[in-house]
Amino acid sequence: MKKTLSQYDQVIETCRQLFVKKMSDYNTSWRIMRPKSLTDQIYIKAQRIKSIEEKGTQKVDDDIRSDFIGIVNYGIIALIQLELTDPEPIEMDPDQALLAYNNQVDKARKLLQAKNHDYGEAWRSMRISSYTDLILMKIFRTKQIEDRKGKTIVSEGVEANYLDMINYAVFALIKIDIKE
Repeated sequence: MKKTLSQYDQVIETCRQLFVKKMSDYNTSWRIMRPKSLTDQIYIKAQRIKSIEEKGTQKVDDDIRSDFIGIVNYGIIALIQLELTDPEPIEMDPDQALLAYNNQVDKARKLLQAKNHDYGEAWRSMRISSYTDLILMKIFRTKQIEDRKGKTIVSEGVEANYLDMINYAVFALIKIDIKE
């Protein structure tokens, strides 16, 4: 578990650095996006990954690694947006945005620890394409919950699905970035 957490932290730091750099370029323009739009943005990234996995080729130079990083960051942004129910102000203090980012990372990391305790290191035996499929499934579940205005009977809510998407994307990035 110690190894997994160390690798998790390495991958998250890469994602966090990109988030900070983009905030330098665009500030917190993402604040204008509604959670539904963020779900769709994650869908675009995951669908592109699946398409490249299936075709074995790509025409745009961005590698799938950058799409998994996008899934992590858009998932975290979606969680932040769910907590900040007031769409105003669009501009957010960068330190406040980074604190909100780190708070969501802490939630995802704690969930990883709990699930990894129960499932062991099963994720290490999975293929990256399985993470892609699981992310897509979580996206479709999230869309259904969003379309029902958050109402579920027995299912986890939108937040739990975003947390799982983040963690599956981190698993893929560990496999891509950290060769063992």
